[in-house]
Amino acid sequence: MLKRIHYNSPVILTFAFLSAGVLIIGDLTDMASTRLLFSVYRGSLLDPFFYIRLFGHVLGHADWEHFINNFLVILLVGPMLEMKYGSRSMVTMFAITAFITGVLNILLFNTALLGASGIVYMLIILSSFTNIREGSIPLTLLLVATIYIGREIISGIALTDNISQLTHIAGGLCGLFFGFASKKTRK
Repeated sequence: MLKRIHYNSPVILTFAFLSAGVLIIGDLTDMASTRLLFSVYRGSLLDPFFYIRLFGHVLGHADWEHFINNFLVILLVGPMLEMKYGSRSMVTMFAITAFITGVLNILLFNTALLGASGIVYMLIILSSFTNIREGSIPLTLLLVATIYIGREIISGIALTDNISQLTHIAGGLCGLFFGFASKKTRK
């Protein structure tokens, strides 16, 4: 039976398992490990952990509900995108999105940021590019971008919660960039 199970999406599955492991260790350390390594916040550029946090914050999650909400989408959309764009490209897209969302949080906010929400939004927007034809823009891309990014802009203005709408918007914009960039490189 186990021989039939295929590790079909190595980047997406490894990302999910690493994030689950980070959350388990966080639970065991009363979130001290998550604060130290998997939450990005302002700090000294001389601190080597600063650079780990800058990319590693996408592995950290506040609790199981936060983790499940992010990974339901990642596990649904991610394997299709990894098959289309390749594992190496997915790692690059994840790293760039993590870096951009981390830097934006450091520059604009005095709070810690953790979670894969930026990656989720990047994947959602990027998935709209899967059936794009040369010289056209799919209506689904326009609708998804308008609904997801528009909702985050409105939420960012209207709500005062612990959700980083800017991270969602930045992740979505990364997805737009990667989608259009991959179309140009394929021509």
